[in-house]
Amino acid sequence: MDIVDALQNVDGAVVEVGPGLGVLTKYLIKKYPHNLTAVDIDDRLAQLIPQQFEGIHFIHQDILKVDFAKNFPDKNVYVIGNFPYNISTEIVFRIIEQRNVVKQMVGMFQKEVAMRLAAKEGNKVYGVTSILSQAFFKVEYLLDVPPHFFDPPPKVQSGVVRFMPLAEPFIIKDEKHFFNVVKAGFNQRRKTLRNALKIYPASKKLDEKILNQRAEQLSVAQWVNLANEILSFDELNAAR
Repeated sequence: MDIVDALQNVDGAVVEVGPGLGVLTKYLIKKYPHNLTAVDIDDRLAQLIPQQFEGIHFIHQDILKVDFAKNFPDKNVYVIGNFPYNISTEIVFRIIEQRNVVKQMVGMFQKEVAMRLAAKEGNKVYGVTSILSQAFFKVEYLLDVPPHFFDPPPKVQSGVVRFMPLAEPFIIKDEKHFFNVVKAGFNQRRKTLRNALKIYPASKKLDEKILNQRAEQLSVAQWVNLANEILSFDELNAAR
């Protein structure tokens, strides 16, 4: 299957999120018979999946609470799955939090979410999740998955996205501050950054070209630089 083959250069533990009835699992277990783990909070699956797939390890827990470093202390983690659509964005943020352990992720999302994760500046769906994902990973939209691939077919289109390590990671001085600045910028995305970021007094000292743009016009690199500059101004004022 294309989604299984999308995991590249695996050197560690493969973790399938939300195995369901094993549609992906049956392909994954053939390719990774000795290092496949499934994660799901469903009590029935905690019994069904280990019975159906010999050699698989099962973590019976909410994926949003799984500590990858604790469960896989000696391995890199490669996450894959048809993610539950109702918590798919939360799963992405969980992956970002544990990126020191998670070396790659291939996930199936509702198509609108998948497109948003991979969107570039200037795209109408480019937003907070786009920037926060791409600040830490190379994000690629790989393929569409039509409803007829599922049984029963859902009422929405799906898409597959891959997260890979950045060749040259961004230098972010303060991650929490970075997140807050990006969210502030997009809270009023129809306004220029001059207005959207006025909660930060230091923003008045930014380049006029930046202040006159809207949030969706800035690249990820520009957002990183902007947040770092605001923090530098604040640190300078605090030192005086």
